Amino acid sequence: MIYNFTVSPDFGPEKLPGWYIFNTWLQKALGETVHLEVYPDFKSQREAIKAGKVDLIYANPYDASMLVREKGFISLAKPKSKSDEAIIAVNAARGVCSVEELRPGITVAATDDPDVRTMGMILLEPADLHPGNITLELCDSYVLVAKRLFNGEAEVGIFLAEAFDELSSVVKSRLRVLVQSEIQVVHHSLMLGPALAFQRDRLRNALLEMSSSTKGCEILRGLGFDQWEPVDQEAVEFMIDLMDTLLV
Repeated sequence: MIYNFTVSPDFGPEKLPGWYIFNTWLQKALGETVHLEVYPDFKSQREAIKAGKVDLIYANPYDASMLVREKGFISLAKPKSKSDEAIIAVNAARGVCSVEELRPGITVAATDDPDVRTMGMILLEPADLHPGNITLELCDSYVLVAKRLFNGEAEVGIFLAEAFDELSSVVKSRLRVLVQSEIQVVHHSLMLGPALAFQRDRLRNALLEMSSSTKGCEILRGLGFDQWEPVDQEAVEFMIDLMDTLLV
C-alpha cells in the first residue's frame, strides 16, 4: 500500500529538497511506501485532506483543528524550541517606525496562511486597524509579500517570522520590522492519520532518535531545525482552542 505525505505550503522553496530526503528516511523508518505530494497552496492541500488523500502531514496550526477533530489525526512531534510567530514589516524607505503610525485605508500584503495572518492583524490593533478598514492583498509566497512592499503596492506586510528570517540579506535590508508576536504556543507539527495510526509508536520513537545520529542530524538541518520533540495531546487541544478563539 502507498501512503501519502504532505507538508504545509508555507515553507520556502529551499526546504523542498530537505523534505524529499526526509521522505526517503521516513520510508525506511516505517518500512512502508510513502509518497510525498507537495501542494502549491493551502486551498488545494485542504481539499486533499478533506478528500482523504493525506495520511501524514507536517501541518500548520490552522489546519490542526480540522485534522484532529474532523479527520482523526494524531500529533506526533514538533520541531524543538520553535514556534510560529508573525512579523509586521514595511518598506524601510517609507520612514514608518511603529505600528501606531499606520492609518486606516492602507493595503496589507499577506499569504493565505490564516494563523499567521490572524496573528498579524492582532499586531495591527494598536493602530485601530481591522479587516473592515484595510485592503488585504493575498500573495502566493512571502517573497511576493516583500515584492508588494518594494513596488509600493502595499504599505504593510505580514510575514511568518521564520520565513522572514530566510529572506535574503538584500531583501531584508530593504524592510523594517515594526513588531513581532510572542505567543510561543503556536507551532507546526507532524501529524499521523488513521490509516497509519498503527505506526504511531514506531514513528514517534524514530523521530525522537533522529538527532542521535550524524545522518539524522543532517536531514534535520535540511528541514531547518535540530531536533524533534514529542507533542502532548493536551497541548495540541490548547493550541487548537487558542487558534479557534483568535480566528473568531
